[in-house]
Amino acid sequence: MVTTVDRKVDRTAAPRPRYAYRDGRIVPYREASFGLLTHALNYGTGLFAGLRGYWNAEERQLFVFRPEDHFRRFCESARLLRMELSVTPADLTRGLIELLRAEGYHENCYIRPLAFYGDESIGVRLHNLTPVVGMAALPFGSYLGKEDGIHVMISSWTRVSDNVIPARGKFSGSYVNSALAKTDAVLAGFDEALLLNDHGHVCEGSVENVFMLRNGVVVTPPVTDDVLEGFTRATIIQLLREELGQTVVERSIDRTELYLADEVFLTGTGAQISPVVRADHRPIGSGATGVLTAALRARYLEVTSGRVARYRAWCRPVYAPAAAAAAEAPVPGGVAGGR
Repeated sequence: MVTTVDRKVDRTAAPRPRYAYRDGRIVPYREASFGLLTHALNYGTGLFAGLRGYWNAEERQLFVFRPEDHFRRFCESARLLRMELSVTPADLTRGLIELLRAEGYHENCYIRPLAFYGDESIGVRLHNLTPVVGMAALPFGSYLGKEDGIHVMISSWTRVSDNVIPARGKFSGSYVNSALAKTDAVLAGFDEALLLNDHGHVCEGSVENVFMLRNGVVVTPPVTDDVLEGFTRATIIQLLREELGQTVVERSIDRTELYLADEVFLTGTGAQISPVVRADHRPIGSGATGVLTAALRARYLEVTSGRVARYRAWCRPVYAPAAAAAAEAPVPGGVAGGR
C-alpha cells in the first residue's frame, strides 16, 4: 500500500496546542510559559527532539515512530549539557502518550520535546542550574512543502564542528548555524541549504541528513563528519539494506560528487524523505525524483504508519484498547488540566 504524502502545511495558521507536558504533568499549554530572563532563552542552554505521530486511518490509530530511541538520544544530549534529568526514556514516552491522548489528534502530528535550564538568572555557565522538561504537539504535514523535489544550495556557512558544539546533541543554541544557512538559501531562491564541514565535505542540510546514490551505491556522511546521529538516518540505512537490497556506505562526500550523483535525498523527522532534484542550479540525475528515492519514501511511510509487520515494534500506538490503557503506568506527577 502506498500512503499519500501530505502536500503542504501552513504553519502560520496552525492553532496552538491545548496542552503541554511539563516536568511529568499535563497542563494547559499557556501554563508552560517562562520569563525573559530564562537562562536557556538568553544563552541557548537547551536541547530538543522531534518526533512524528502518523495517523493510520484503517486502524483508527495514531502511531508515534520510535519514541524510546528518540528519548534515549534526548537524555544523552542532556548529559552533554551537564543536565541531570529526573526522567527516563520510558517516563518520557508515557508522558508523550498522555499528552497526545489529551490533545485527541486523529491526524499526522509533530511532537517537540524540550529540556532547558529554566532559572531566571544572568551568567554563562552549565553548573548550578535547574533543568525543565517539556513537550508540545501539533498537527503537521510536509516540512519542506515540495514533494516533487527541492533545489538546494551549498551554503557559505560552515557546519559547527564537534569541538565547537557537540554535533551529537540537538542543542537549541547550535541551530542558529542552521537558521543562518536556511534563510540565506531561501532568500536566494532555493528551498534548502547544504552545509560543508571544516574539511570541506558535505555534512548535512539545515535540519536533515544527506544521502546520495552514485554508481549503484548509496553513500551518506559518517557521524564523525559532524552530522547528527539521526534516527531517521538509521531507519533509512536499515530499510535500504533490508527492504531494497541496496549497498550503503558511510564515508565523506565531496561537494562535486553531489553534482554527479544519480539521486540525492534528505532525511529527517520533519523532512521525512525529501528528494533533491537540483543543487547549485545543476540537475541531479534526470532532474526529477529518482526511482530509488520514490520507492524508499513509499516504504518509509508504510513503515512509520504501522503497516509493515516486520517493523511494527518501532510504532507506538497512542490509543490503546481500554484494557491495555488501564494497565499502563500513570504519568509521573499525575495529570492536571487534561481530559
